[in-house]
Amino acid sequence: MKGIKIPKKEANQVRKILMEKSIIDLGLKIKRDSEYVYLPLMCEIEINSEKLAESGISHLDILEIEFEIQKRGPKSFMDFLNGKIDEVEIQEIKKSFDIIGDVVILEIPEKLEEHKHTIGQAALDFTKRKAVFMKKSEIKGITRIRELEHLAGEDISETIHVEYGSRIMLDVKKVYFSPRLATERERVAQQVKDGEIIVDMFAGVGPFVMDIARRREVLIYAIDINPSAIHYLKKNMELNHVEEKVVPILGDVGQVLSEHDISADRVIMNLPGTAYEFLDKAMELIKPGGIINYYEFSSDFYTPIQRIIDAAGPRKVEILNKRHVKSRSPGIWHMGIDARIN
Repeated sequence: MKGIKIPKKEANQVRKILMEKSIIDLGLKIKRDSEYVYLPLMCEIEINSEKLAESGISHLDILEIEFEIQKRGPKSFMDFLNGKIDEVEIQEIKKSFDIIGDVVILEIPEKLEEHKHTIGQAALDFTKRKAVFMKKSEIKGITRIRELEHLAGEDISETIHVEYGSRIMLDVKKVYFSPRLATERERVAQQVKDGEIIVDMFAGVGPFVMDIARRREVLIYAIDINPSAIHYLKKNMELNHVEEKVVPILGDVGQVLSEHDISADRVIMNLPGTAYEFLDKAMELIKPGGIINYYEFSSDFYTPIQRIIDAAGPRKVEILNKRHVKSRSPGIWHMGIDARIN
């Protein structure tokens, strides 16, 4: 097959020119030796010495060369399933899935469960992680966990997830954690100023807490009702070297706060299903001019904003920001509201 022999120092320039003209055969591997680079051609080309000179190319030769075929692996999760599952069924598989450290969590439609191990192996091969699990239930209970079924790789559920420089240890079977909220957590962390006293009412394993405490001189009261969440929260305090900035508290936020005399500059309320039930408690904590980062599942902004206004009573509420954090279901959003309580 035809190829071009080019001195190494000119190879990159020539390659760019030929790529622009779609002349290089991308199905074949480029060859190299100590002095020259050999580019595979799609077809024969005419050598125009004047044009080469204008481009700064001194000389090149076209000759017969044996090139190796370029091996191209699958480029997407779906590519790993081609030929294993019917193409129509492949489209049924939810393409987006959660990667938490070395663990992958998939959502597979019920009618495709007979292929679950094939799909799990494809996810393992594609992501190069250690374990793949399938969601077996919705998030449920006051501890906010879901049932998972192991599909492929090692049967390990404890992992360390890295997010904006924070190391977050957790067990995906024992605690709630969503990597899809990373950008939101970073956005809130950037709001925080040194010296703030913060209450994270539903802290979980501490992703908000770690992101804030690592970069600011603050004091954070991190509360959760799940003993496993508090266990990993304490582990994460050590991993991120923020032990002096965080007070972990196990218990129902509605009860344990009465045991602590706290006046907060900021209250984080990321429990979008039922956070509204604790807005009165947040108003008791917040200092004049303090900020509540409030989250709720809603179809509109009016409902969560009105809840905050109602809970504030005679105090003035200033809405600093409102946004769709992520979609929960058709027409329902995980809403985020930042409100200053004066």
